[in-house]
Amino acid sequence: MSWSWTLYRYLALQFLFGVGMVYGGFLALAFAINIVALLGRTAGHGVDTSVVVGMAVLQLPELGQQLLPFAILGGGVFSFLRLARSQELVATRAAGVSAWDFLMPALSMAVLIGVLTVTVATPIAARMFAEFGALEARHIKGQASQLAISDSGVWLRQGDEKEQSVVHAVTASDQGQHLENVMVFLYRGERFAGRIDAPSAELKEHAWQFRDAWVSGADGVPRHQTPYSLATTLTSAQIQESFVAPDALSFWQLPAFIRANQAAGFSPVRYKLYFFSLCALPALFAAMVFMAASFSLRPAREAGLAKAILLSIAAGFAVYFFERLTTTLGRSGAVPVLLAATAPAIASILIGMTLVFSREDG
Repeated sequence: MSWSWTLYRYLALQFLFGVGMVYGGFLALAFAINIVALLGRTAGHGVDTSVVVGMAVLQLPELGQQLLPFAILGGGVFSFLRLARSQELVATRAAGVSAWDFLMPALSMAVLIGVLTVTVATPIAARMFAEFGALEARHIKGQASQLAISDSGVWLRQGDEKEQSVVHAVTASDQGQHLENVMVFLYRGERFAGRIDAPSAELKEHAWQFRDAWVSGADGVPRHQTPYSLATTLTSAQIQESFVAPDALSFWQLPAFIRANQAAGFSPVRYKLYFFSLCALPALFAAMVFMAASFSLRPAREAGLAKAILLSIAAGFAVYFFERLTTTLGRSGAVPVLLAATAPAIASILIGMTLVFSREDG
């Protein structure tokens, strides 16, 4: 039959309505749970309730991005069940529309949502999550250190309100414990207190150890000292925790950040995993549509309402577990990063299509 754009728009709107309903419920639940969790984490820190609510709002887009695949799955089940129970699906199939034609509007909308999420939503979510991370470090973790990686090398800030040190190194190795071509600016409060220049520095227990260092005070007169030690509260674990979280970087920022990370001598594996998983997001959303269809297109004949809901929940957990497993394997180097990031989407879409093929004959 010739394809009807009126029917196409109607089915697309029904799918978007279902996804919107489920996604709105997920966001409301996640926001409430997150506020309770943040209130528990900030208890005893003297953090105002308005700050906690603001932190929850800033984290909501990042949580929403994680919930979106499950909203696509749940929204697909919801919309397909409504169409099946109202006999609209039966009438559409009787008019000669195959299951694949019937799914095309939902698949198109799912892919479009995926593309918009990657290209438009992630920059907004990344900016808000970065602000959330800064508030979390200040009010919950009490961190006074921050690591930044750029094309000019590694920048590390350490200290407290009384004394600050800004460390710059051209390259780093051993995940930030060894620095090359080091320059350190020392401050007391807001006043410049001196500078350290050295060809290398090593992070030891409670101190940076400099080799062949030139140390100058506020007067700017350099004095040669080797070895030279600068006290620090940083540990290797804290340096790793101070890296920019992948979620705090947008899709457009990730390629340049990965290149700068590699040039600085740090492992970019988790950033590559995040970048490739974003690239695979539209395919994952399409896979959720196939799974939703396989669970809910024929409930009238199989009394499948409860069955469809249970199967969709099980499928959601299975996809989430598999994604966590492949991410862990990718970070450990057991499987290639590209395969680890895209395997959940590829496996889900193949399984979803197989289920639809097995249940539908045209």
